[in-house]
Amino acid sequence: MKSLAIIGGAGRMGQAMAAGLGERGDFKITALVDVNPPRELFGAAYFSKISEIDPSTIDVVVEFANPESVVSSANWCAANKIGLVIGATGLSSEQRSVIEEAGKKTGVLIASNFSLGAVLTERFAAMAAPYFDRVEIIELHHDKKVDAPSGTSITTAQGIAKSRKSAGKASIADVTERETFAGSRGADVVDGVRIHSVRLPGLVAHQEVLFGGPGEGLTIRHDSFDRSSFVQGVAVAANAIGATPCFLSGIDSLL
Repeated sequence: MKSLAIIGGAGRMGQAMAAGLGERGDFKITALVDVNPPRELFGAAYFSKISEIDPSTIDVVVEFANPESVVSSANWCAANKIGLVIGATGLSSEQRSVIEEAGKKTGVLIASNFSLGAVLTERFAAMAAPYFDRVEIIELHHDKKVDAPSGTSITTAQGIAKSRKSAGKASIADVTERETFAGSRGADVVDGVRIHSVRLPGLVAHQEVLFGGPGEGLTIRHDSFDRSSFVQGVAVAANAIGATPCFLSGIDSLL
């Protein structure tokens, strides 16, 4: 049984992870770390900083706080040879470099989405990409999400672009000649694959990938109606990651 510390343990995602992972037989929730005391402890101890934890009591750190917290967790895990699973998004290139460096000293996995359905959506979209002339992505999230576009939609767009390039397809050219309002056509993230971000109360995490070709269209949609949808993917990652140095991006290779 692996002992877990959850960073961002007072947040909605942290609480969902503690509840879901704690119900499994292969994990023990040992520590919840947050600047604010968590509503529920799920049998864990509360710490305001990761540096307060006795590293001998933890096997894997699960990080769902913010990019600044990710850097602290990466440095602490690297120094103490403890596995690190990261679900926080919106990292800068410098912050990304820190966690990649940590992967040279301990096991590190970062993923934009831990929902198995979302991972399969990315895979299906990459499979379909060479067969359609155009594609756009609509990602929809709750109104408390601070970054846009979502990490999942960026990963999806990159996979689509890579698949199209491998098939010898050119970048997608936008036929729109004039935007009445700037940004109306969304963000050209990579090779003409555009992402449109929606933020509304009541949503959790949703994505539509819309393909269009002569006389037909294909829509691939995934919905996370509850944060418990991410538990299974985090469990897969936490079981795979340990003190052995490595850096993995996404859980696709683990499925």
